Amino acid sequence: MADTAFSTDPELGSQILDWLNNLASIRRLSEKTIEAYQRDLAQFTTFMAAHLGEPLSLKSLQTLRSPDMRAYMAHRRNQGVGARSLARQLSALKSFFHHLERLELVNNQALFLVRPPKAAKPLPKALTSLEAKNTIAATGELEERPWVAARDMAVLSLCYGAGLRIAEALAISVSDLETSSLRVTGKGGKTRIVPLMAPVRAAIENYLALCPFKPSGRDIIFRGVRGGPLSPRLIQKRMVQLRAALGLPPSASPHALRHSFASHLLGRGGDLRAIQELLGHASLSSTQIYTRIDTDHLLDAYQKAHPRA
Repeated sequence: MADTAFSTDPELGSQILDWLNNLASIRRLSEKTIEAYQRDLAQFTTFMAAHLGEPLSLKSLQTLRSPDMRAYMAHRRNQGVGARSLARQLSALKSFFHHLERLELVNNQALFLVRPPKAAKPLPKALTSLEAKNTIAATGELEERPWVAARDMAVLSLCYGAGLRIAEALAISVSDLETSSLRVTGKGGKTRIVPLMAPVRAAIENYLALCPFKPSGRDIIFRGVRGGPLSPRLIQKRMVQLRAALGLPPSASPHALRHSFASHLLGRGGDLRAIQELLGHASLSSTQIYTRIDTDHLLDAYQKAHPRA
Protein backbone atom coordinates (compact mmCIF):
# COMPACT_ATOMS: atom_id res chain seq x y z
CA MET A 1 0.00 0.00 0.00
CA ALA A 2 1.49 3.31 -1.06
CA ASP A 3 2.06 5.90 1.61
CA THR A 4 -0.55 8.66 1.95
CA ALA A 5 -0.27 12.10 3.55
CA PHE A 6 -2.83 11.81 6.33
CA SER A 7 -3.17 14.74 8.76
CA THR A 8 -2.32 12.55 11.74
CA ASP A 9 0.45 11.81 14.14
CA PRO A 10 2.72 8.86 13.19
CA GLU A 11 0.91 6.35 15.41
CA LEU A 12 -2.56 6.97 13.96
CA GLY A 13 -1.15 7.18 10.42
CA SER A 14 0.39 3.75 10.90
CA GLN A 15 -2.94 2.33 12.10
CA ILE A 16 -4.71 3.70 9.02
CA LEU A 17 -2.21 2.04 6.70
CA ASP A 18 -2.47 -1.23 8.64
CA TRP A 19 -6.27 -1.09 8.29
CA LEU A 20 -6.07 -0.44 4.54
CA ASN A 21 -3.62 -3.32 4.11
CA ASN A 22 -5.97 -5.53 6.11
CA LEU A 23 -8.86 -4.63 3.78
CA ALA A 24 -6.72 -5.62 0.81
CA SER A 25 -5.09 -8.79 2.13
CA ILE A 26 -7.70 -10.23 4.50
CA ARG A 27 -11.03 -8.97 3.20
CA ARG A 28 -9.74 -8.87 -0.40
CA LEU A 29 -11.60 -5.72 -1.35
CA SER A 30 -10.99 -4.38 -4.83
CA GLU A 31 -8.21 -1.89 -5.52
CA LYS A 32 -10.72 0.83 -6.38
CA THR A 33 -12.59 0.28 -3.10
CA ILE A 34 -9.34 0.52 -1.14
CA GLU A 35 -8.47 3.75 -2.96
CA ALA A 36 -11.91 5.17 -2.13
CA TYR A 37 -11.50 4.29 1.56
CA GLN A 38 -8.03 5.81 1.50
CA ARG A 39 -9.41 9.09 0.13
CA ASP A 40 -12.22 9.02 2.71
CA LEU A 41 -9.76 8.76 5.60
CA ALA A 42 -7.49 11.43 4.14
CA GLN A 43 -10.41 13.86 3.77
CA PHE A 44 -11.62 13.07 7.28
CA THR A 45 -8.23 13.52 8.96
CA THR A 46 -7.53 16.73 7.02
CA PHE A 47 -10.81 18.28 8.16
CA MET A 48 -10.52 17.09 11.76
CA ALA A 49 -6.95 18.32 12.08
CA ALA A 50 -8.09 21.81 11.02
CA HIS A 51 -11.24 21.52 13.14
CA LEU A 52 -9.31 20.57 16.30
CA GLY A 53 -6.24 22.71 15.58
CA GLU A 54 -3.74 19.82 15.75
CA PRO A 55 -2.85 16.61 13.90
CA LEU A 56 -5.35 13.87 14.59
CA SER A 57 -4.28 11.17 17.07
CA LEU A 58 -5.72 8.12 18.77
CA LYS A 59 -6.36 10.28 21.82
CA SER A 60 -8.28 12.92 19.85
CA LEU A 61 -10.34 10.19 18.12
CA GLN A 62 -11.34 8.95 21.57
CA THR A 63 -12.59 12.40 22.57
CA LEU A 64 -14.50 13.25 19.37
CA ARG A 65 -18.16 14.11 19.93
CA SER A 66 -21.20 13.80 17.70
CA PRO A 67 -21.18 17.57 16.92
CA ASP A 68 -17.63 17.14 15.56
CA MET A 69 -18.82 14.38 13.26
CA ARG A 70 -21.83 16.40 12.13
CA ALA A 71 -19.52 19.34 11.41
CA TYR A 72 -17.51 17.09 9.10
CA MET A 73 -20.65 15.87 7.33
CA ALA A 74 -21.86 19.46 6.90
CA HIS A 75 -18.45 20.43 5.52
CA ARG A 76 -18.63 17.68 2.90
CA ARG A 77 -22.19 18.69 2.04
CA ASN A 78 -21.04 22.26 1.46
CA GLN A 79 -18.41 20.90 -0.93
CA GLY A 80 -21.23 19.48 -3.05
CA VAL A 81 -20.85 15.83 -2.04
CA GLY A 82 -24.08 13.88 -2.59
CA ALA A 83 -25.96 11.78 -0.08
CA ARG A 84 -24.76 8.46 -1.51
CA SER A 85 -21.11 9.49 -1.36
CA LEU A 86 -21.55 10.78 2.18
CA ALA A 87 -23.17 7.52 3.25
CA ARG A 88 -20.24 5.60 1.77
CA GLN A 89 -17.73 7.82 3.57
CA LEU A 90 -19.56 7.33 6.85
CA SER A 91 -19.48 3.57 6.29
CA ALA A 92 -15.71 3.71 5.68
CA LEU A 93 -15.16 5.69 8.88
CA LYS A 94 -17.26 3.26 10.89
CA SER A 95 -15.23 0.37 9.50
CA PHE A 96 -12.01 2.07 10.62
CA PHE A 97 -13.40 2.83 14.07
CA HIS A 98 -14.45 -0.83 14.42
CA HIS A 99 -10.88 -1.78 13.52
CA LEU A 100 -9.49 0.44 16.28
CA GLU A 101 -12.07 -0.89 18.73
CA ARG A 102 -11.06 -4.50 18.05
CA LEU A 103 -7.46 -3.53 18.81
CA GLU A 104 -8.69 -1.80 22.03
CA LEU A 105 -7.11 1.46 20.89
CA VAL A 106 -10.26 3.60 20.58
CA ASN A 107 -13.78 3.05 21.87
CA ASN A 108 -15.88 6.05 20.86
CA GLN A 109 -19.56 5.73 19.92
CA ALA A 110 -19.93 9.34 18.73
CA LEU A 111 -19.56 8.35 15.08
CA PHE A 112 -22.23 5.66 15.37
CA LEU A 113 -24.79 8.18 16.66
CA VAL A 114 -24.62 10.08 13.36
CA ARG A 115 -27.29 8.91 10.94
CA PRO A 116 -26.30 8.47 7.31
CA PRO A 117 -27.97 10.98 4.97
CA LYS A 118 -30.94 9.72 3.02
CA ALA A 119 -30.38 9.48 -0.70
CA ALA A 120 -33.00 11.28 -2.76
CA LYS A 121 -35.48 8.96 -4.41
CA PRO A 122 -35.16 8.93 -8.19
CA LEU A 123 -38.00 10.54 -10.05
CA PRO A 124 -40.43 8.09 -11.66
CA LYS A 125 -39.79 7.89 -15.39
CA ALA A 126 -43.20 8.63 -16.87
CA LEU A 127 -44.12 8.65 -20.54
CA THR A 128 -45.92 11.56 -22.12
CA SER A 129 -49.67 11.21 -22.67
CA LEU A 130 -49.13 10.69 -26.39
CA GLU A 131 -46.40 8.10 -25.83
CA ALA A 132 -48.58 6.15 -23.40
CA LYS A 133 -51.57 6.16 -25.77
CA ASN A 134 -49.43 5.18 -28.76
CA THR A 135 -47.84 2.37 -26.78
CA ILE A 136 -51.19 0.74 -26.09
CA ALA A 137 -52.54 1.40 -29.58
CA ALA A 138 -49.49 -0.13 -31.26
CA THR A 139 -49.61 -3.34 -29.24
CA GLY A 140 -51.87 -5.11 -31.72
CA GLU A 141 -49.55 -4.32 -34.63
CA LEU A 142 -46.75 -6.47 -33.19
CA GLU A 143 -48.75 -9.68 -32.74
CA GLU A 144 -50.42 -11.84 -35.41
CA ARG A 145 -52.62 -13.79 -32.99
CA PRO A 146 -55.66 -11.57 -32.28
CA TRP A 147 -56.35 -12.92 -28.79
CA VAL A 148 -52.71 -12.48 -27.69
CA ALA A 149 -52.66 -8.94 -29.08
CA ALA A 150 -55.92 -8.20 -27.22
CA ARG A 151 -54.50 -9.73 -24.04
CA ASP A 152 -51.34 -7.62 -24.07
CA MET A 153 -53.33 -4.50 -24.89
CA ALA A 154 -55.66 -5.17 -21.95
CA VAL A 155 -52.76 -5.66 -19.52
CA LEU A 156 -51.03 -2.44 -20.59
CA SER A 157 -54.36 -0.62 -20.49
CA LEU A 158 -54.70 -1.62 -16.84
CA CYS A 159 -51.19 -0.35 -16.07
CA TYR A 160 -51.86 3.05 -17.65
CA GLY A 161 -55.64 3.39 -17.34
CA ALA A 162 -55.95 2.10 -13.77
CA GLY A 163 -52.44 2.57 -12.37
CA LEU A 164 -51.95 -1.11 -11.60
CA ARG A 165 -48.65 -2.83 -10.96
CA ILE A 166 -48.08 -5.54 -13.53
CA ALA A 167 -48.42 -8.27 -10.86
CA GLU A 168 -51.75 -6.77 -9.79
CA ALA A 169 -53.03 -6.74 -13.36
CA LEU A 170 -52.03 -10.36 -13.96
CA ALA A 171 -53.72 -11.49 -10.74
CA ILE A 172 -57.20 -10.21 -11.71
CA SER A 173 -59.91 -12.84 -11.68
CA VAL A 174 -63.30 -12.92 -13.34
CA SER A 175 -65.05 -12.18 -10.05
CA ASP A 176 -62.94 -9.04 -9.57
CA LEU A 177 -64.70 -7.60 -12.63
CA GLU A 178 -68.27 -8.18 -11.47
CA THR A 179 -68.91 -4.54 -10.51
CA SER A 180 -68.33 -1.28 -12.36
CA SER A 181 -65.11 -0.84 -10.37
CA LEU A 182 -62.19 -3.22 -10.11
CA ARG A 183 -61.20 -4.92 -6.87
CA VAL A 184 -57.39 -5.11 -6.72
CA THR A 185 -55.23 -7.01 -4.26
CA GLY A 186 -51.92 -5.20 -3.87
CA LYS A 187 -48.81 -5.41 -1.74
CA GLY A 188 -49.27 -6.97 1.66
CA GLY A 189 -52.59 -8.49 0.58
CA LYS A 190 -54.32 -5.10 0.87
CA THR A 191 -57.43 -4.71 -1.25
CA ARG A 192 -58.46 -1.47 -2.94
CA ILE A 193 -61.20 -0.46 -5.35
CA VAL A 194 -60.13 1.16 -8.62
CA PRO A 195 -62.61 2.67 -11.10
CA LEU A 196 -62.42 1.19 -14.59
CA MET A 197 -62.63 3.67 -17.44
CA ALA A 198 -64.72 2.60 -20.40
CA PRO A 199 -61.71 2.09 -22.76
CA VAL A 200 -59.97 -0.14 -20.18
CA ARG A 201 -63.07 -2.25 -19.57
CA ALA A 202 -63.62 -2.49 -23.34
CA ALA A 203 -60.04 -3.75 -23.78
CA ILE A 204 -60.60 -6.42 -21.13
CA GLU A 205 -63.95 -7.50 -22.58
CA ASN A 206 -62.45 -7.70 -26.07
CA TYR A 207 -59.70 -9.95 -24.74
CA LEU A 208 -62.15 -12.21 -22.90
CA ALA A 209 -64.28 -12.54 -26.03
CA LEU A 210 -61.26 -13.63 -28.10
CA CYS A 211 -59.48 -15.73 -25.46
CA PRO A 212 -59.62 -19.48 -26.27
CA PHE A 213 -59.63 -20.26 -22.56
CA LYS A 214 -62.84 -19.44 -20.71
CA PRO A 215 -62.07 -18.44 -17.11
CA SER A 216 -64.85 -18.11 -14.57
CA GLY A 217 -65.32 -17.30 -10.89
CA ARG A 218 -61.99 -16.90 -9.13
CA ASP A 219 -59.99 -17.96 -12.20
CA ILE A 220 -57.40 -15.40 -13.32
CA ILE A 221 -58.26 -13.94 -16.67
CA PHE A 222 -54.85 -13.43 -18.27
CA ARG A 223 -53.40 -16.63 -19.70
CA GLY A 224 -50.33 -17.72 -21.60
CA VAL A 225 -50.64 -19.50 -24.92
CA ARG A 226 -50.76 -22.89 -23.15
CA GLY A 227 -53.48 -21.81 -20.77
CA GLY A 228 -51.35 -21.24 -17.68
CA PRO A 229 -50.98 -17.96 -15.78
CA LEU A 230 -49.45 -15.22 -17.91
CA SER A 231 -45.84 -14.46 -16.99
CA PRO A 232 -44.90 -10.81 -16.35
CA ARG A 233 -41.81 -11.46 -18.42
CA LEU A 234 -43.91 -11.78 -21.58
CA ILE A 235 -45.44 -8.34 -21.05
CA GLN A 236 -42.00 -6.90 -20.36
CA LYS A 237 -40.75 -8.41 -23.62
CA ARG A 238 -43.70 -6.84 -25.40
CA MET A 239 -42.66 -3.45 -24.02
CA VAL A 240 -39.13 -4.00 -25.35
CA GLN A 241 -40.65 -4.52 -28.81
CA LEU A 242 -42.80 -1.43 -28.42
CA ARG A 243 -39.80 0.67 -27.37
CA ALA A 244 -37.99 -0.32 -30.55
CA ALA A 245 -41.03 0.21 -32.77
CA LEU A 246 -41.99 3.60 -31.34
CA GLY A 247 -38.56 4.96 -30.45
CA LEU A 248 -39.38 5.14 -26.74
CA PRO A 249 -36.68 5.67 -24.10
CA PRO A 250 -35.09 2.63 -22.37
CA SER A 251 -37.04 3.50 -19.22
CA ALA A 252 -40.36 2.70 -20.92
CA SER A 253 -41.75 -0.35 -19.13
CA PRO A 254 -45.07 -1.62 -17.79
CA HIS A 255 -44.25 0.09 -14.49
CA ALA A 256 -43.51 3.33 -16.34
CA LEU A 257 -47.13 3.24 -17.51
CA ARG A 258 -48.23 3.13 -13.86
CA HIS A 259 -45.98 6.15 -13.17
CA SER A 260 -47.55 7.86 -16.16
CA PHE A 261 -51.03 7.20 -14.76
CA ALA A 262 -50.13 8.99 -11.52
CA SER A 263 -48.24 11.92 -13.02
CA HIS A 264 -50.90 12.56 -15.67
CA LEU A 265 -53.65 12.55 -13.05
CA LEU A 266 -51.68 15.04 -11.00
CA GLY A 267 -51.07 17.15 -14.08
CA ARG A 268 -54.83 17.36 -14.66
CA GLY A 269 -55.49 18.51 -11.10
CA GLY A 270 -55.93 15.14 -9.37
CA ASP A 271 -55.96 15.12 -5.57
CA LEU A 272 -52.81 13.64 -4.04
CA ARG A 273 -54.75 11.66 -1.43
CA ALA A 274 -57.03 10.21 -4.09
CA ILE A 275 -54.02 9.24 -6.20
CA GLN A 276 -52.51 7.56 -3.13
CA GLU A 277 -55.64 5.42 -2.77
CA LEU A 278 -55.71 4.55 -6.45
CA LEU A 279 -52.07 3.47 -6.44
CA GLY A 280 -52.41 1.51 -3.21
CA HIS A 281 -49.57 3.34 -1.47
CA ALA A 282 -49.52 2.72 2.28
CA SER A 283 -47.90 6.11 2.91
CA LEU A 284 -48.56 9.48 1.32
CA SER A 285 -44.79 10.04 1.13
CA SER A 286 -44.62 7.33 -1.56
CA THR A 287 -47.11 9.31 -3.64
CA GLN A 288 -45.59 12.73 -2.97
CA ILE A 289 -42.68 11.95 -5.27
CA TYR A 290 -45.01 12.65 -8.19
CA THR A 291 -45.31 16.26 -7.09
CA ARG A 292 -41.69 16.69 -8.20
CA ILE A 293 -42.57 15.73 -11.76
CA ASP A 294 -45.09 18.42 -12.59
CA THR A 295 -43.74 21.60 -11.02
CA ASP A 296 -45.22 23.75 -13.78
CA HIS A 297 -48.68 22.40 -13.03
CA LEU A 298 -48.32 23.02 -9.31
CA LEU A 299 -47.10 26.59 -9.84
CA ASP A 300 -49.98 27.23 -12.20
CA ALA A 301 -52.47 25.85 -9.66
CA TYR A 302 -50.90 28.10 -7.01
CA GLN A 303 -51.21 31.17 -9.19
CA LYS A 304 -54.87 30.42 -9.96
CA ALA A 305 -56.01 29.33 -6.50
CA HIS A 306 -54.02 31.20 -3.85
CA PRO A 307 -55.79 34.41 -2.69
CA ARG A 308 -52.49 36.29 -2.48
CA ALA A 309 -51.08 35.04 -5.80
